[in-house]
Amino acid sequence: MPSSGKLSQIASRLRRTYGPSQPPRRWDNPLDALIHTLLSQGSTATNCERAYANLRRRFRTWEAVRGAPLKDVVAVIRAGGLASIKAVHIKGLLEEIWREQGHFDLSFLRDVSDDEVRAYLGRFRGVGRMMTACVLLFGLGRAAFPVDTHVLRVCRRLGLLNGRRAPENAEAFLAPPLRPRDCQALHGHLVEHGRAVCTAHHPGCDRCALAELCDFSRRLPGPPRTARRARPPAG
Repeated sequence: MPSSGKLSQIASRLRRTYGPSQPPRRWDNPLDALIHTLLSQGSTATNCERAYANLRRRFRTWEAVRGAPLKDVVAVIRAGGLASIKAVHIKGLLEEIWREQGHFDLSFLRDVSDDEVRAYLGRFRGVGRMMTACVLLFGLGRAAFPVDTHVLRVCRRLGLLNGRRAPENAEAFLAPPLRPRDCQALHGHLVEHGRAVCTAHHPGCDRCALAELCDFSRRLPGPPRTARRARPPAG
């Protein structure tokens, strides 16, 4: 696993750059976190929140979403993007859960192990390793580490993965040294850093707060880079 000291340095620099993370949201039902995660796919945080708020405002219960016409679900989540695809996934997921247990309360997941959570959620179509990790981390407060494309790219460049290239291997490798609340904060900051500075094609190494800690930056030609405060692009 990566050095806890290096992870602490990375977390500290990102916190100074982007500010303290928001207090974790408390979900009454882990299913709420699962649907929220589904809506977040391919969406900005703002648009995801708008789509989720619209969904819960229009349909007060998951039973109501299950029974609603597909076109109505599409309409209320349109702000999150890919609404037609996501609405089909949400409706299908709710139908599967209903057939499985006849209700939508997944609170029992709080009382089982991480592996049992993964096994239960993994039986539903479209619920992959990252969605399950998000439920573990955000819905259940466990020390999981969802690895999306931004997190994977930044962690590879930083040299944290010890050759592990597959996202599922990276998740298991990164989580153990961290407490749940630290996982949440670091995950959010890595996503923000990947969007703002450590981008896929033109990383801003000259303005990166992590440059001194980064294997990728140290391999670049030119004088040694020093850490500077990263500034997200305007707009």
